Amino acid sequence: MTDHRVINVLFHGIGTPRRELEPGEDRYWVTVDRFHAILDEVVSWPRVRLSFDDGNASDLEVGLPALLERQASATFFLIAGRLGEPGSVGADGVRELRRYGMPVGSHGMWHRPWRGLTPRQATEEFHTARDRIAELTGEPVDQAACPLGRYDRTVLSRLRAAGYNRVFTSDRRPARAGAWLQPRYSVRAEDTPESLRDIVFGQGLLGRARASAAGLVKRWR
Repeated sequence: MTDHRVINVLFHGIGTPRRELEPGEDRYWVTVDRFHAILDEVVSWPRVRLSFDDGNASDLEVGLPALLERQASATFFLIAGRLGEPGSVGADGVRELRRYGMPVGSHGMWHRPWRGLTPRQATEEFHTARDRIAELTGEPVDQAACPLGRYDRTVLSRLRAAGYNRVFTSDRRPARAGAWLQPRYSVRAEDTPESLRDIVFGQGLLGRARASAAGLVKRWR
C-alpha cells in the first residue's frame, strides 16, 4: 500500500498577542486577514493536515471559528504550563476544542527546547505535561510537537519510549502520511497564499536544497 505524501501546515498566533512574546516569536504571528486568506488557500490542497502550536488564545477566538466555517479540522498542540494564563487557552478552551472534534496534542510544559534535558526535565516535558492536558480532555494524549522545531536522536528516543504515536517538527518539507515523524511548514508573518503555495509546490532544485539545509540546521545544531 502506497504511503501518500501529505503537507502539514502549522499556524501559531493570529492577530494581536495578549501576552509577552518570546524573542523572535513575532515572526510566526499573522494578521487575522492574512490568516483567513492562507487558510482558504491551504484547505483547497489535496492531502493537507493543519495544526496550531503554543495554545494561544487566538486559537479559540479566530482559529476554531474559521476552521468550523470551512468544515476543516486541525490538531492543537498545547503548552501545559501556560494553560489558563493570560493570552493562552484555558481549561474550558481545551474542552471546547474537543467538543468540536479537534485533536489535542502536547507541546511540552514550558516551551523550552527538548535537546539537552535532564532526566527530571524530560519527565516533566514528556509525561507530566501530557498528563495535565489529558486530565482536561478526558482522553489519552498521544501526539507531540517539538518546541521551536528542535530535536535530536535523544529527543526522538525519549518520545518513542514515552509512547507517543506521532511527533511533529517544523522542517518545512512534505511528510509521508503514515510516518511517525511529521515535518511541517510553519506559516510566517511574511507569508501569503501565493508565497506559501510556491514554497510547498513550486520550488526549484535550489529552493528545495535550501529548505532541506534549513531543516538539518534546526534538527542538529
